[in-house]
Amino acid sequence: MNDRPPPGIERLHLTIAYDGRTFAGWQSQPNRNGVQDHIEAAFAKILEQPVRVLGAGRTDAGVHALAQAAHVDVPARRFPAPTWRVALNGNLLSGIRITACRRVTPEFHARFSARGKVYRYRIWNTETFHPLEVGRAWHVPKRLEIDDLMIYARQFRGRHDFASFAANRGAPPETSVRNLHEIQVRRHGSLVTLEFTGDGFLYRMVRMITGSLVQVALGRKDADWLKELLRMPGEKKTHHTAPADGLYLVRVLY
Repeated sequence: MNDRPPPGIERLHLTIAYDGRTFAGWQSQPNRNGVQDHIEAAFAKILEQPVRVLGAGRTDAGVHALAQAAHVDVPARRFPAPTWRVALNGNLLSGIRITACRRVTPEFHARFSARGKVYRYRIWNTETFHPLEVGRAWHVPKRLEIDDLMIYARQFRGRHDFASFAANRGAPPETSVRNLHEIQVRRHGSLVTLEFTGDGFLYRMVRMITGSLVQVALGRKDADWLKELLRMPGEKKTHHTAPADGLYLVRVLY
């Protein structure tokens, strides 16, 4: 893919954190309320000209990011990289922050250079939903047994066709095969987290796996149901999708 910036232009790599509750996801939207829209608007204010910010991937409305990645081409040596970070944050809503900015080679591409991603799903697992967790976690009042979740999660590790755990979003992907390296399950008090590391993720894949795991852990589905979904990709699909607001993009791997 020939996406190198022309002479006189340099490429910046941005690391971005955002609270997904008030935005229409990462990608640019007609209402201009995608996170991408707001960052492009901040660049336009600084440069007095439009630029295109390209992310490592999409996140849905309500999904948060601790370290989304993006790149952008700007006039060379206009500012040092740390100054870009400060200038952008001064022009962004408080729910979006550039946490790091650095110059990269012209060959770097936020999406195509990525080797994988890490997502974390947060579940508030006690009868009373803490008010400060509303919009930041999924409330599951009935206790989840961590050992059970870990056992059920193990079968997803490795290279599988995850078509049964993906939603439709326009044109289908070239392949629904992904390599899920690890799912770490942890409990800290009332908080249960599932952390997914993989080479790539289908649309809503993490949320659909999480929702399905919780159904089995609560005894509403049996373990054979999960195995059948993996064994018959796309022929049967899960209809259990965890809410968007418990999901966090933790980092993009390069």
